[in-house]
Amino acid sequence: MAKAIKITNEQVDFLWNGTDKQGKKTAGIISAKSEAIARAELRKTGVRVIKVKPKPKPLFGNRTQKITSAEIAVFARQLATMLQAGVPLVQSFDIIGKGHDNASMSTMLLAIKADIEGGDTLAQALAKRPLYFDDLFCNLVDAGEQSGVLEGLLDKIATYKEKTESIKKKVKKALTYPIAVLVVAFVVTAILLVFVVPVFEDLFKGFGADLPAFTKMVIAMSRWLQEWWWVVVGVIGAVGYSFVYFKKRSRPFNHFLDRTLLKIPVVGMITEKSAIARFARTLSTMSTAGVPLVEALVSVAGACGNILFYDGVMKMRDDVSTGQQLQFSMIQTGLFPNMVVQMVAIGEESGSIDAMLDKVADFYEEEVDNLVDNLSSLMEPMIMAVLGVLVGGLIVAMYLPIFKLGAAVG
Repeated sequence: MAKAIKITNEQVDFLWNGTDKQGKKTAGIISAKSEAIARAELRKTGVRVIKVKPKPKPLFGNRTQKITSAEIAVFARQLATMLQAGVPLVQSFDIIGKGHDNASMSTMLLAIKADIEGGDTLAQALAKRPLYFDDLFCNLVDAGEQSGVLEGLLDKIATYKEKTESIKKKVKKALTYPIAVLVVAFVVTAILLVFVVPVFEDLFKGFGADLPAFTKMVIAMSRWLQEWWWVVVGVIGAVGYSFVYFKKRSRPFNHFLDRTLLKIPVVGMITEKSAIARFARTLSTMSTAGVPLVEALVSVAGACGNILFYDGVMKMRDDVSTGQQLQFSMIQTGLFPNMVVQMVAIGEESGSIDAMLDKVADFYEEEVDNLVDNLSSLMEPMIMAVLGVLVGGLIVAMYLPIFKLGAAVG
């Protein structure tokens, strides 16, 4: 009886091995809907398939690695370096793909290689994967292929990706560190209230003396938390879920969030300056590649990382498309400092807007660096103070009756 060919609607990872066109042994991972389709795809790339089998599932759930934006940045740098060294495009993908630690990234790169061998341009192959390669990336690659300077533009893309990733990490660090420490502080406080304070409460019952008001308050908080902890957990869970839900689906909520973020001292400055740096770096990169300004501003808007700047840049795009100069459209948004507008004006008049925007990006990236360092220095004593008040306050509350009893005995 013939074996049924199993075809699913979902992509499945298959491990394969075989020989390439030169007869050398090769192996890898390919995603396909069935083993037959996997074999067919491999044959298209010139591989003589010896064995194909489904990739074993991990013992504890699906551990497929995600492809991060940082890995895309590294890939851009690797590809630029190889092309500049004279390595052919297809061979570059083969080398990078087979040498990658992330199986998902490896699979994607080898699939792109197969698309290129099948007749697609690099830009077309990348455009099939919009989750990882945005319009900016694809447009620049397309411009590089058409002008014959692909390796040069890939180098610029790599530099752009590296710098934007650096800014993202710094902003994330600035926002994450204090939040993480405060969360730990509140968790420790909750543990003390639920498990430690009741022990002291039992001890105090044997004193037969009136407890200090502060101690009574802490004991009351402990009793309430022990009885209503599920309400606290439920509220935190509901707030967290609602935040994520509306963050993904509600434009007004994102607008409110980003506007509020810009008003927070220091954090707002970091957010604003990082958005300006991304704006300048992205527009400079696309201008260098010869992408028309109106088209470039669409990608620039998405790269700013803030919905207020997104709306502002899209408004600039509309103004520029009607013939208005970029500098005047920037003024009308009210988002850009005078220095940035003046640099753009000089660039427009001198025909060197990409160079001027590069200088703006360098300046604001350095500003972000300094602000993140300052924020870290500012937050550390504040966090210590909060920890001291929360944890130290509980300890003092528990020991006050003991000190009071000792004084009475003395």
